[in-house]
Amino acid sequence: MKIDLEHINRAFESKARLGIMSILSVNESADFTTIKNLLGLTDGNLASHARSLEEAGYIESRKQFVGRKPNTRFVITPAGREAFAIHLKALEDFLKNRPL
Repeated sequence: MKIDLEHINRAFESKARLGIMSILSVNESADFTTIKNLLGLTDGNLASHARSLEEAGYIESRKQFVGRKPNTRFVITPAGREAFAIHLKALEDFLKNRPL
């Protein structure tokens, strides 16, 4: 039996990116600090992975001020939601159909 890995999206291979997409797929949005704390990432690490996902068109960042403090929130785009759903389905199919 040949296993089809065509729909596994390389953009989500990193556990950090997989985590970011997972958080954003079940929440309307999430701020930088929340994602950083949930995933145990450094500021630079989260910024780097978020930038990659933004460049792919999978998430958007929205910068604002809360009081006098800058706040960055992330949201998943429709393209990101679709790509992530396809990726998860491909992973599920792989796990269900893999030879033992």
